[in-house]
Amino acid sequence: MDDIKDLLDVVEKIRRECPWDRKQTHESLKKYLLEETYELMDAIDGGDDKRLLEELGDVLLQVLLHSQIASERKAFSFKDVAVYLKNKLIERHPHVFDKAPAEEVLKSWEERKAENRDSILDGIPKSMPALMRSQKLQDRASLAGFDFENTDQAFEKLEEEIQELKEAIQAGDRENIQHELGDILTAVVELARLLQMDAEIALQKANDRFERRFRYMEQKAKKMGRDLRSMSLKEMDSLWLEAKKLSKDETFDSGR
Repeated sequence: MDDIKDLLDVVEKIRRECPWDRKQTHESLKKYLLEETYELMDAIDGGDDKRLLEELGDVLLQVLLHSQIASERKAFSFKDVAVYLKNKLIERHPHVFDKAPAEEVLKSWEERKAENRDSILDGIPKSMPALMRSQKLQDRASLAGFDFENTDQAFEKLEEEIQELKEAIQAGDRENIQHELGDILTAVVELARLLQMDAEIALQKANDRFERRFRYMEQKAKKMGRDLRSMSLKEMDSLWLEAKKLSKDETFDSGR
């Protein structure tokens, strides 16, 4: 506990004596919280415990800074945050603290949350990444029974949206093209949800694959004494297929 108190004292001191830290606000720190969260996710994906420890510390610093700023405004302190979290965890885990059945706990938890909402969609942050927010919105809507019965229906909806996009492109309607692209993405997220897949993670992994394969293309072209920009699309396609084939090898696909 002494270490925690010392840490709080350090945060208070840097807020008081460091010019940069002193001028920060809740708003100015938002981007750093987001950056640190993404770096933490990378550390988790990388399986590096040392880096995981460091990134958890960086995220904790953001929590402490926001708490200190709030304390200076006489709004709340880090202790208030800790007490709130402790009470919330106890309330949500009566099966641990009161030995209630787990199924009963989940039902009562959802009922308590619903009591505090005007809409079943309340409480989903607009600042969430779009794919993640789409999946969360659809998860909530499904609780009201607004859902496809199976993946076949979801595929039909996706095909319908693709056809509507083609028609919008043929009509040259830019606004409608954007609209239909959004509908396609929503339909893909719905399909992912029905398959019990996380659309955000699926796209992250696809991004990683694309990056690894494209970097391979760049390196291979360099070894050939070439530059990708001087290659034909056919030549680049050949390198892409080579990279894709190699990506089946675990060593290459992990980026090592």
